[in-house]
Amino acid sequence: MQLLETLRDPSPEFTPIPFWFLNGDLTHREIRRQLRDFHAHGVSGVVLHPRMGLPRRVGYLSEEFFAYIRTALETCRELDMRVVFYDEGMYPSGSACGQVVRGHPELASLGITVTDTPAEGDEILAQRGGKTLVARFTHGTIRGVHYGEDDFEPDAPLSADILNPEAVARFIELTHEAYYRHFSEYFGGTVIGFFTDEPSITGRCVTGMKPWTRGFSEIYKNAGGDPADLFALFEDRRNDGTRLYTKLIVERENDVYYAALSRWCSEHGIALMGHPDSSDDIERERHFGVPGQDLVYRQVSPEKGDLVGRDSVQGKCSADAARLLGRRRNSNEVLGVCGGEENPWSMTGADVKWFLDYLAVRGVNLFIPHAFYYSIVGARKDERPPDVGPNSVWWPFYDRWTGYIRRISCLMTDTALRAPVAVLCRNRELMPETVAPLFENQIGFMYIPQSFWDRCHTENGELTCGEYHFTAVVDPENRFPEVSRDILAQERDIVPATPQPSLRAIRFEKCGTECVFLVNAGETDIETEVRLPFAGKIGQYDLWTGKAYRFNGALTLPRRGSLLLFKCGDADFAALPEKPAPAPIEAPEFTLVSHDPTRAVKVYEAELPAGDGALTVEAEEAAALSVNGTFAGVSFWGPHTFDLTGLLTEERNSLTLTVAGSRANLYGKKVPYGLK
Repeated sequence: MQLLETLRDPSPEFTPIPFWFLNGDLTHREIRRQLRDFHAHGVSGVVLHPRMGLPRRVGYLSEEFFAYIRTALETCRELDMRVVFYDEGMYPSGSACGQVVRGHPELASLGITVTDTPAEGDEILAQRGGKTLVARFTHGTIRGVHYGEDDFEPDAPLSADILNPEAVARFIELTHEAYYRHFSEYFGGTVIGFFTDEPSITGRCVTGMKPWTRGFSEIYKNAGGDPADLFALFEDRRNDGTRLYTKLIVERENDVYYAALSRWCSEHGIALMGHPDSSDDIERERHFGVPGQDLVYRQVSPEKGDLVGRDSVQGKCSADAARLLGRRRNSNEVLGVCGGEENPWSMTGADVKWFLDYLAVRGVNLFIPHAFYYSIVGARKDERPPDVGPNSVWWPFYDRWTGYIRRISCLMTDTALRAPVAVLCRNRELMPETVAPLFENQIGFMYIPQSFWDRCHTENGELTCGEYHFTAVVDPENRFPEVSRDILAQERDIVPATPQPSLRAIRFEKCGTECVFLVNAGETDIETEVRLPFAGKIGQYDLWTGKAYRFNGALTLPRRGSLLLFKCGDADFAALPEKPAPAPIEAPEFTLVSHDPTRAVKVYEAELPAGDGALTVEAEEAAALSVNGTFAGVSFWGPHTFDLTGLLTEERNSLTLTVAGSRANLYGKKVPYGLK
């Protein structure tokens, strides 16, 4: 059937497109070598990301800098890889590594604050009780690409006022236009986008200030605002004035920054990519050709859960924005600093699978791993680790990860969502506590941001927004009173025989086929009978292995498991095999035969008699097994199970188990590894 044929060998367009930190002493030869290595491991795209550690001899946006970018582009074109340019050096975007402000100090970031004593140059906005609300330069900075340019360091580049059209025009001229002058022949082919990274109005290292720009006082007053109301911004209060201020700031940033970049990208045949500053900035997504977000610092995680806090709305936020805007793809910059604060290099394969599944089941279909490092020499290895590419424990078998990412990205592209509940939301008000029960009860929903409310109408008790129809609504402002508020009474994507609060589901149509994609977000196996919302015979597809089987209604979804269930006709169902269930093999006693601490690798040997079945071992972290010298499989999270059917053919079979420990043992703190 078409669905399975599409998933069998997804197009390279569904590749992960990792950040590639250009953070070392660049050479043309090494650039070519690394790109060819990426390609050999199934990676068909990169974000060229200038990063801390770039040598001073390679000035940002210098001719030497562009010479290295050209080598990368030429190599990618030879390999049919896609490139996304990164628009800053390093982040947040909008300042061209300080060049926007250099020679133009009036273009630096502005903010408002409350002070006892106004300083020379302050714009006085309001006074109350001996306090003065003033606008002034924030002296905010960004992180630069050379040592000495990081937060609070003397050469940290000044941030620019991205609410000022003149500053944004200068930013585009310095960056986008410079790239186009050098590489126009690659645009729309090898080059598919420009990545803008969490632009900050005030800049970094700023406290006690809120965004502002020249002339904004008049804009605010003309809209009916009273500047005195803005004292509440610094008192943790809200009023009509602060709500108006927030609305106008969002509109200003959309119109001056995002819209300008979006127009430029569209006019030059590429997409604006990247992400806004916050996980719930749904209104800012409308200017992106590829709406995106940024899952970093374990904002959600296996230990925290996937439904707590404002960051838990991401993935769903970008995917729903893309659906409403008619965009094919939506992205997430994922895995950055996700090893944890105590030991940032210690990120397990189980963690990686959890983060990928968290995003996929919400509809993300373009994954931007953070990051592949050009170099981990010296301090570079501690700059936002871990490396999740060539310097990771999984790299020898990374094609398994790229295969999975391609399949889930392909699966979630060109789909028609089936969701009975509309969630009307304002920007940065996506109500994670309200939608959590929908996730836990496998009830599909879609965010409808404020900018789409006027496109909604009701008919026969249903809410319609474009092609989407809803039988219930979360409507805090009671705009559509005739639609049901009983959200938990709506049709479920899948109905388990017993409640399964850690089961995540998304229902959609793909290739003309009714589908439900399932993810186990918990730490224990899920075993239950289930009922689908559509009648007929059902198949199942394991996106990790790429294998399809018949489904009989009994769901077994192990920890870190994901599964596609799909409706199929009689002939298609008859062509599917039954899922094998190999008998467990009693684990033999393994003997440690070698240990290489310089690579964090332990090798064990054992013997088994002839037979068939599945062998399970408990080990940290990645494990590969060979039987009589024949590769039997690799596993990235425990328990590690290997199907030995057809491999145990001799009276005594020699097993070799190789356990590779976390790279934290080489680059960070020690983490136990080997057989438990």
